[in-house]
Amino acid sequence: MRAYLCNAFGPLDTHGPGDLPPPVPADDEVVIEVAAAGVNYYDTLIVQGRYQIRPALPFSPGGEFAGTISSIGAAVEGFHIGQRVLAFNSFGGFAEKARARASQVFPLPDAVSFDQAAAALVAYATAWFALHDRGRLRAGETVLVLGAAGGVGLAAVQIARAAGCTVIAAASTPEKLDACRHAGAAIGINYRQEDLKEAVKSATGGRGADVVIDVVGGAYTEAAVRATAWRGRVLVIGFAAGDIPRIPANLLLLKGCELSGVFWDEFLRREPQACHNQVSAILAGIENGSLAPPIHGRYGIEEAGEALKELAERRATGKLLICPKR
Repeated sequence: MRAYLCNAFGPLDTHGPGDLPPPVPADDEVVIEVAAAGVNYYDTLIVQGRYQIRPALPFSPGGEFAGTISSIGAAVEGFHIGQRVLAFNSFGGFAEKARARASQVFPLPDAVSFDQAAAALVAYATAWFALHDRGRLRAGETVLVLGAAGGVGLAAVQIARAAGCTVIAAASTPEKLDACRHAGAAIGINYRQEDLKEAVKSATGGRGADVVIDVVGGAYTEAAVRATAWRGRVLVIGFAAGDIPRIPANLLLLKGCELSGVFWDEFLRREPQACHNQVSAILAGIENGSLAPPIHGRYGIEEAGEALKELAERRATGKLLICPKR
């Protein structure tokens, strides 16, 4: 079968399309004919050997994918061949077929398209877990989203807005801020041109943000902590800026604030039922129109390298998809 392959860990331009044997499900797995697979920042890291997981070579990246079940393991219950599903498996999705543990497969409502589902799983589930679980979000609060024009960022903007919160979007260009406002952000901050702390303080009358979503890292994390309100919650999701920040602990003491890590992959593995409940709520939001995953572009398997580069260079506004039948 056709797949986008990593034959050896290395720079993005060293990988490309190729062939793999069709996957065979283990007893607790299903195999899915992939209609669409989401592209995530960790996909750019895993092929370089810079992610927590290092799959056996060769492999195809792509951790989230939607499609139709084509075969089922002997111990799997509750699924059937031909069923529309959404799945997560850390890697394998940039291919014509991919396998996933049944515990990491989600039934897909007919009203939600494969593209919408593949655009939503990791980004929206990460943002939902961060805001509603780790951040204990309440209506009326102010939410600051760093990297707000990316997949997780736009998801966080929509989810916080739907929860009745005021959203401050921080992004790097006017075009990206326009996308954030379209998604529901009330205020936009260009953090390459403005002092992030001072801009947030000004936007909140000096109070600061109640909740911070941080997918950027680097120097912006400390600035965001300094911009939090009393009892604020800073939710660390990733480090798109490249540098892992070090936060002066006295800031947490002075503000009575919390600094929490958000690792959705591990949440899915350790607390599958709670995770399934959250994904069901997200799919319901897509059905009723309160959530709308923005799609930046669609690529075939032969073009997957272009999608990875576009994401790595932070040129995407919304989600990139790999569509094997394109």
